[in-house]
Amino acid sequence: MRLLILGGTWFVGRAVLREALARRWHVTVFNRGRSGPPPAPVEHIRGDWERPQDLVRLAAHGPWDAVLDVAGTIPALVRNAARALAPVTGRYVFISTISAYRDWPYAPVDENSPLWEGDPDLDPGTRRWDPDAYGPLKVGCELAIRREFDRHVLIMRPHVILGPHEYVGRLPWWLTRISRGGVVLAPAPPDRAIQPVDVRDVARFTLDQIQAGGAGVFNLAPPVGRDTYEGLLIACVDVTGASCEIVWADEQWLKAQGVAEWTEIPLWRTLPTAWTMDTRKAHAAGLVCRPLRETAADTWQWLQAGGRPVEHERFAEHGLAPDREAELLRRWRLSRTTP
Repeated sequence: MRLLILGGTWFVGRAVLREALARRWHVTVFNRGRSGPPPAPVEHIRGDWERPQDLVRLAAHGPWDAVLDVAGTIPALVRNAARALAPVTGRYVFISTISAYRDWPYAPVDENSPLWEGDPDLDPGTRRWDPDAYGPLKVGCELAIRREFDRHVLIMRPHVILGPHEYVGRLPWWLTRISRGGVVLAPAPPDRAIQPVDVRDVARFTLDQIQAGGAGVFNLAPPVGRDTYEGLLIACVDVTGASCEIVWADEQWLKAQGVAEWTEIPLWRTLPTAWTMDTRKAHAAGLVCRPLRETAADTWQWLQAGGRPVEHERFAEHGLAPDREAELLRRWRLSRTTP
């Protein structure tokens, strides 16, 4: 197999690259090279898809069996890449997101759930992270790809992705916080279902589908109800060897204190539908999701070995500052003793 990866050195792309090399595929990586070069024997083409001439130069290195886009968020840029590569590749594979669904997190979603409206030709003029625009932008990218490749498109819509090299900072924050020990604030109820997926499982399933000639859309996550929030934190305690007490505060009380869901307490959403992504189609097609404890253990090992994520503006959004956590714990205990 000849595979072109757009991106390839951050998180999902890094996992895909390693999996492809393990399969002895011929891999070409196209990126700006700011995160370091990919490992040998990868063919590395430096370039920026903001520049049309770089896309023309890239296409001259083809053909490929498939192009895998792990980095696309701007529809107009994805359109340009798809248009330039259509003559030299059989299929376009795109890593999208659960945020593409209009009703998420307010309702359960499957592959046929309605999407946000998207514009395949849109360039918003900014490259800054915008959580409100993220879903519609990804839909615009999907539409641009479909217009250029018709039915020869494979789209993955994963839930939250965790694992080594995660740059958003959700699991690294929890691991680092719990490793400090002491009293840890957590959002009740402990048995809240969650559905994060390991980046390596996303990579493996995506390449399996490429190899099998798959097309269409797949939601990627463990089965609904397999994992819980308490299970995540217990895994973090186990793999770090920390000594700590977890205090489960009422989530409505946390909201009343102004604690930001999803960011200040990573992976916390009060909506029960936030973790009800239907993934039966992918599991029937061969998706296997490793235990959450394994993801936590491998991420902790990476951090302990000096691993550092690619710098990204989203990292600073996640986690409670120690003094804020201590104050919230004080208030919570006071609320439990005050008549």
